[in-house]
This record gives sequence, structure tokens and C-alpha cells, in this order.
Amino acid sequence: MGCQDDSAEAPPMAPILHIFLGCLYTVSPTWTAASGPEIDSEEGRRKRGSAGGYFSVLAVVLKTSEESPSTDEFNRVELSCLIDSISTINPRIEWKKITNNKPSYVYFDRRISGDLENRAVIREPATLVITNATRSDTAKYRCEVTAADDAKSFDEIVIDLVVRVKPVVPKCSVPKSVPFGKLAELSCVEDEGFPKSQYQWFKNSEEIPEDPKSSPKFLNSSYTLNTGTGTLVSMRRFTSVIKEDAGEYYCRAKNDAGHAQCAPQKMEVYDIDIVGIVLGVLVVVIVLLCITVGIFCAYKQGYFSGQKQTGNNYKVPAKGDGVDYVRTEDETSQQQLANTWL
Repeated sequence: MGCQDDSAEAPPMAPILHIFLGCLYTVSPTWTAASGPEIDSEEGRRKRGSAGGYFSVLAVVLKTSEESPSTDEFNRVELSCLIDSISTINPRIEWKKITNNKPSYVYFDRRISGDLENRAVIREPATLVITNATRSDTAKYRCEVTAADDAKSFDEIVIDLVVRVKPVVPKCSVPKSVPFGKLAELSCVEDEGFPKSQYQWFKNSEEIPEDPKSSPKFLNSSYTLNTGTGTLVSMRRFTSVIKEDAGEYYCRAKNDAGHAQCAPQKMEVYDIDIVGIVLGVLVVVIVLLCITVGIFCAYKQGYFSGQKQTGNNYKVPAKGDGVDYVRTEDETSQQQLANTWL
């Protein structure tokens, strides 16, 4: 039959079957002469002829060169989907984007669709190339290949894509002045970066360490720094106020894509003059007390009583009905004087 029996251990009662299997293995190494649970495993698919009689099966097998690719926003990125084994000539290839555990097509019926339309291409045989990645492309993607002519006709591979976004200039809040003995809270916020930004604070161009004991320059400082939220809270009960805590502060937001920082802002620390404040309050109280006493004395002296009646505002009593009223000489004189003024 053109094939030689290389095994000296073959049973003498089955020479024809043994020669047939040997020829079959030589001609078609992707066919199997055995069955069992190992045939369906990855190892079983890749085994070549052995003493156990296992051979690789006709099966579509996928692999990728990168399971978790990443790129910066607006750059090009490849989602590798390589067909390691297949016998079907025209397999069906599909790509799906998985967001919140819900898949949606991005490549179906040999066409790019959905979120990647006009921004992606397929590089034969099945690699998906995104030419202009955006932050919304961060998701899991599933490459599916169906090979109708293979014994194992379906395989898939999941790729986790991360599109990094550089932080924008953070919003920094630094108090312009802090009174003696009070807490100072500085905040830094940036919401555009992906992955989520981490924060650094700087004082007079020197980075403030998360642990003040790790730097000789901040060994005597007392503060808490949250690099995840960007909050810096000074816990110092100021003793050397101006020299140790006043200065220019700025914040930097950073992630794997880059960093951005706000402009320096100056913070001053001033001492509160407790004695001066107390004396000022006493002076105000004394002045108010003097004004109150003066008003009371003026009222007692009658400076705020009504004016006495004079000849200028004298009014002649009204004449009753049916009464013959006779003026006296004094009344006549007062009436003449009033007419003169008029």
C-alpha cells in the first residue's frame, strides 16, 4: 500500500489494520483513530501519533499575541485574533464588544459596524485594527470564528482593551491665608484622565511626600495627603507660622498616559492678636455704653419732650352753635396779633 510498518510490537493478528492506521497517520495527521475525553482537550488536539494512538483532530483553534492591549487615546491599536488551526476555507468571523456584560456587534457579515464604523479594519484573517482609538473603546472584545467543515467548528477568544486618556489641568483650591492655630485644607480635582488620576502636591517646587517622615525637609511637618482624592490637609498647630507653612503650592494629576498640573498658588499664614481683639471689643462696648447713658440723661432733662404753646400757634376756640360769644380784650389783642403775622 506504499506505507511501511515501523512498529515491531504490532499484534500479528491485525497487520492490515495496523498498516492502514499507519498510512492514515502519514497522509492525514489531523484525523484521529482514537476517542476519549483527552481528544477534546487542548493537549489532545495537538498530540501527534504516539504509542497511545492519539492524533490531532480537525478543529478551529484561536490564539492572540496580546490578551490585554493598551494604547493612548487617538492612537492605533490591534486586537490580535490568530487562527492557529482550521480546515474550513471560508470560516465565519465575528467581533463583539462587551459592555456591562452586554455584547454588541462591531464586525459582522464582513462589515465593520457599531461604535467602530469608519474607525477600524480587519487584517486577514481575523485581527481587528482600530485606527483611531477613543476612551469609549475601553471594553472587552470577543473574537468568534465558526468553521463549518471542522469537527470542532467554533472557538472564541476575549481581549481586554484599555484606552488611556491623559489628565487635563486639575482644579486646585489653595486658601490665600490661614489664621494661626487653624487647619488648612488644599484640594485638587481632575475627572478626564483614564485610568483614574493619582495626585501629587508640591510646595515651593518641592514634592510633598505622602509620608512626611520619609523626607528630611518635611520631617517636622504634620499633614495628611490622599493621593487618590488629591486632598492635602495640614494638621499643624502652627508655631513657626510663616517660615514653615507659607509658600506656593500646586498640584499635579498623573496616570499612565501623562500628567498635567495647575498653576502655583500662594498661601500665607497670619498670627491672630488675641489681646488686640479683646481690647477692641472693650472699646466698642464702652463707647456704646456712653452713648446709651447720654441719651438717657437727655431724655430726663426734657430735650426730647413736645414744644410749649406760643402765640404763633394759637388757635381761637370754635364758636358753639346758638351761643352768643363775646370776645375779651385779651382775645381781641391776640387775634389782631395773629392777623398781623398773616
